[in-house]
Amino acid sequence: MPSSWPPVDADHVLVSSTTMAAIEQELFASGLPVEALMEKAALAVSRRLLERPGRDHHDGLLVLVGPGHNGGDGLVVAREWHLAGGRVRIWCPFERRRPLTEAHLRHAHWLGLPLLDTPPDPADAALWVDALFGIGQHRPPDAGIETLLRARQSRRPGGLVAIDVPTGLDADDGGLLGTVAATASTTYSIGLIKRGLVQDAALRWVGRLERICLGLPPTLLGQPPADLLLGLTAADRASAPWPVPDPAAGKYGRGRLLVLAGSRRFRGAAHLALAGATASGCGSLRSAPPREIAPQLWQVHPHVVLEPALGATPAGGLALGDLGEGWLDRLDAVLLGPGLGGLGNAGESVAAAIEARERERWQELGDFEGLLVLDADGLNRLAAMGTDWLQGRRGPTWITPHEGEFRRLFPDLATLPRPEAALAAARRSGASVLLKGARSVVATPDGCRRWQLLSACPDAARAGLGDVLAGYAAGRGAMALAAAGLPPNDGASADGAWLAAAALDHALAGLRCREHSGAGGVTPFAVAEALAQRGEQATAEGDLC
Repeated sequence: MPSSWPPVDADHVLVSSTTMAAIEQELFASGLPVEALMEKAALAVSRRLLERPGRDHHDGLLVLVGPGHNGGDGLVVAREWHLAGGRVRIWCPFERRRPLTEAHLRHAHWLGLPLLDTPPDPADAALWVDALFGIGQHRPPDAGIETLLRARQSRRPGGLVAIDVPTGLDADDGGLLGTVAATASTTYSIGLIKRGLVQDAALRWVGRLERICLGLPPTLLGQPPADLLLGLTAADRASAPWPVPDPAAGKYGRGRLLVLAGSRRFRGAAHLALAGATASGCGSLRSAPPREIAPQLWQVHPHVVLEPALGATPAGGLALGDLGEGWLDRLDAVLLGPGLGGLGNAGESVAAAIEARERERWQELGDFEGLLVLDADGLNRLAAMGTDWLQGRRGPTWITPHEGEFRRLFPDLATLPRPEAALAAARRSGASVLLKGARSVVATPDGCRRWQLLSACPDAARAGLGDVLAGYAAGRGAMALAAAGLPPNDGASADGAWLAAAALDHALAGLRCREHSGAGGVTPFAVAEALAQRGEQATAEGDLC
């Protein structure tokens, strides 16, 4: 595995507004004039706008200018557009402006650029450039600006782009500062990508996200903050960690995984989790399925070794208490959870014997030195017992909650921004955490590294895709442990980078399915097939790390 994946560079580091401001201050302290940095940033935005597809089809630009340096950026854009022969107008509703912004406004007036005296018409045909506040905004815009931004999106959807951060959006957590934000078709993030721009809550406001390169000196990123967050894109697939088994390894040397998934109520989950595990390339797959599907399972997955089938709990879930002696022998990893169902029905007590056998199995999992991947109802059963159980685990653990499951597991952390919530949960539990969402986050217990997906297929938000992801991640983890040649309780071999790479693969597989088959083609089995092709491509191309 690479010592750092992906590289800690400007293409990957996601920063808070405080960190970005500190980087800028260090540049200014070194002797770089503020004016030089503003020109560099704004000229780059100007080039992007001049290259924007269809730019000749709108009626010029209308630049919304704020009182700070974000407004100065907008004025440089206005100047360049004007000098390139384009029609441009300016609206600045602020009487007081920072000196550099005031100077650019004075120059724009000297050039003859029209300055609006009243708020623009929301139906204006020009492309609006939001240069009101940038990363410096910490309180809601005034009611008049909010009303204008809301009306603009209603009357001219897609008719606005934002410089650095859309007005009304928190640059750190992606939440609204007030009741609405500017709805950008494109947001040009200056220098580095701000963390808030890639959070789930921000996606509807940010639109297409493009980073404006400032050519920042590598020394500014050479000592990253302790809460380092790295963004992952399709470009990082080629260098992603991939298990490298010994060329002479047999099936047991390529990962041994037991899948505990499915139940009387959720019979398909076992099939989907096994499809994901199969796509990982894991050498030996075992399953202890619910009795209801055991007779047919071999027809769909003939390569899977079937353990004795399990009965049902009073709630129709999978009865883990039915697992026999030695069920954890000769395994690198266990996946527990997809479609597992509950132990008892709401409001009804569970028989003491059933509950006792369930706890015995969890105790055995606690002593298991291999990788444990907990997903879906596995997490819900854990939440009922208490997350303190995780801290006593002898082997590495990955948990893959979505927002609701995370809230049940860590109710006091659920209100934090997603990267901070994942990190706090990982530190508390001792498990690597994949907090699923439109832009999933992965955090490790040591807090040294976090990853966040920067792109994913929205059509993959459908039932069954999480089961495939859980199976795929567990299969990769099993392969990683087997290939590393380390004792299975050595957590280094189950580093969170493997989990982040699996999440990236899953997201890209969804995008490939949509590209080839449309939104309706992003089905669980189609994604599993795309994941299997990713493994074949990695082997064929020598794309192994």
